Amino acid sequence: MRKKLFSRGKKAFSALLLSSILPLGAGAEEAFEMKYEVSLDTVGHYIDVDLRYIRPAAAGAEGDTVRLCMPVWAPGYYLILDYPKNMVDFRAEDPQGRPLVWEKEGKSTWRILPAGADTLCIRYRVFALERSVAESRVACGSAFLAPGGVFLYPEGKKDHPVEVTFVLPGNWQSVSTGLAPAGAGSAPAQGNRRTFTAPDFDVLYDSPVLMGNQEIVRFRHEGKDYELAMESPDGWEETSLVDDLKRMMSAATDLMGHVPYDRYCYLLLCAGGGGLEHLNSQASYTQGNFRFPDRAEYLRFLSFVTHEYFHLYNVKAIRPIELGPFDYAREVFTPMLWVSEGFTVYYESQLLRRAGLVSGDYVLSELSSFIRTVESREGHRHMSLRQSSYDIWLNFFNRNPNGAETRISYYDKGPILGLLMDIAIRHASGGAKSLDDVMRLLYRRYYQEAGRGFTEEEFWSVCREVAGRPLSLMRRYVETTDEIDYDRCLVPAGLWLDRSTWTLRRLPEADGEALKMRRQLLGD
Repeated sequence: MRKKLFSRGKKAFSALLLSSILPLGAGAEEAFEMKYEVSLDTVGHYIDVDLRYIRPAAAGAEGDTVRLCMPVWAPGYYLILDYPKNMVDFRAEDPQGRPLVWEKEGKSTWRILPAGADTLCIRYRVFALERSVAESRVACGSAFLAPGGVFLYPEGKKDHPVEVTFVLPGNWQSVSTGLAPAGAGSAPAQGNRRTFTAPDFDVLYDSPVLMGNQEIVRFRHEGKDYELAMESPDGWEETSLVDDLKRMMSAATDLMGHVPYDRYCYLLLCAGGGGLEHLNSQASYTQGNFRFPDRAEYLRFLSFVTHEYFHLYNVKAIRPIELGPFDYAREVFTPMLWVSEGFTVYYESQLLRRAGLVSGDYVLSELSSFIRTVESREGHRHMSLRQSSYDIWLNFFNRNPNGAETRISYYDKGPILGLLMDIAIRHASGGAKSLDDVMRLLYRRYYQEAGRGFTEEEFWSVCREVAGRPLSLMRRYVETTDEIDYDRCLVPAGLWLDRSTWTLRRLPEADGEALKMRRQLLGD
C-alpha cells in the first residue's frame, strides 16, 4: 500500500463451484453455500445486502448456533477500521420470513439461533461514504466497495466458495473487479445484474469493486488479460498510460520470471489519496483526471501505480509469515513490513528505469529524497526500521506533533536499506548476485513451493545464501538506530552522499568494478 497522497507521491484464481465439501465433525462431510445479493441506495449512501446461507442438513438441529463475522481491518491497510460500525438494520429470518433469534457478540460477531432452519436469510445495510481505498463509498454516479466492510463470513469457515450478485442502479452499466465472473467469459449480464464468484473469503476480501459508468479499456499483454477502469477518465487518451503500463509490467516479469495471475484489473478511482494492492487488482485514487501539468507529475502517478502493482509479488506472494492466513478480528503484528513496503518503494524507480521510462538520475533523485527525509529529522535516532514495522498499528495515521522527532517510516528508510542491501549483495558476490536474486528466491521457495510466508530468520538466511556471507551490517542498520556509514556502503557502487543537501551523487574517481555496479544500478 502507498500511504502517501497521490500528490506526493493464493495465486491466480478462477471461478469455482458454489458448493464445496467441508468437514463439519468427526467423519461428517456435507455441502453448503453462501450467496450474496448487493444493491445500492445512491441517495442515502447505503449498501443493501441480502445473504442466503444454505447450511448442511446435518447442522439443522434445534439449539444449534451460527456465528457470522465481519472483519475490522483490511490487509495492506494497517489500521483498525471497525467496519461493523457502519452496519444497521440487521435481520435474520428463515425462508418463510419468520424472524430468527440473534444477538451481537463483541463488536464484530452476530450470533444467530436457526431454530432448525437449514437456510438462513440475512439482511443488513452498510453506510458507505468514505473516500478511502479500504472503505466503501456510494454516490449518485458510482460506487466503490471495499469487501471486508460489506460481507459477513461464517466463523471458522472462511475457506469455502461464495457467490456475489451486484444489482446495478438503472443507468449504470459496469462492474470492474478482480473477482471471477460466474461462468465462462464476461460476467453474465442479466438485465442490471452481474454475478461473480470467489473460491473463499480471503479472495473475496481481496477483490474491491468499482460500479458505475467508468471508462473501461481492455487489453492483452504477454498472454494475460487486463482491464483499466477509470472513474474520472478525463484526459487519459492524451497519455501513453497503457503503453507505459505494459513496459513496466514487462520489467516486473523480467525481474521475477513469473506472472501469478491470468487477469489483472487497475481500478483508478476519482480524486483522492492512497492506493491499495490486491491479489490480481489494485485500487488507486487519482488527482481526478489524467491531465498532468508536466512529465514529473505523470511519473509520480506512474510510480504510484507501479508500487501497487509490484505488491502483487512483494507482500501478496512474498510475504511475512504473519500476513496470512489472516485474522480479521484483530491487529496482526510483523517486524518485516520494511521489506514488504520499503523494498517495493525501492523497486518503483528501478522498474521504471528498466522499462526505459526514467533515467538513472531519476533513480538517484528519488532515493536522495528518502535519505533527506530520514537524515534531516530526529526520528531515526529514536526508532529502528524494524520497530517502525512492528508499531505501524499505532502510527499508521498518528499525527502527534512529536512524530517527526521520535519516529520514522519504513516508506522512507526501507528503500534506503533496499539500495544498501542491493549494493552489499553485489559487492559480496563479486557482481554475480543482487537483491533481485533475493526476491526471486523468496518467491520460489516460500510462495511457489512452500505456499506460505517467510519468517524473519528465513529472510536473513536467504540474504546470506544469495550474498555468500551474512549481511550483518545491514541487519544492524535495520534493528538499531545506529548511524549509517554511507561512505562505506556507497563507494563499492561508485556513489557518494553529499551531506550538505543529503543528495546521492556519482563518485568521479570510481574504479572499474564500481563503475560496472553503478551501470547495473542506474543504467549509466
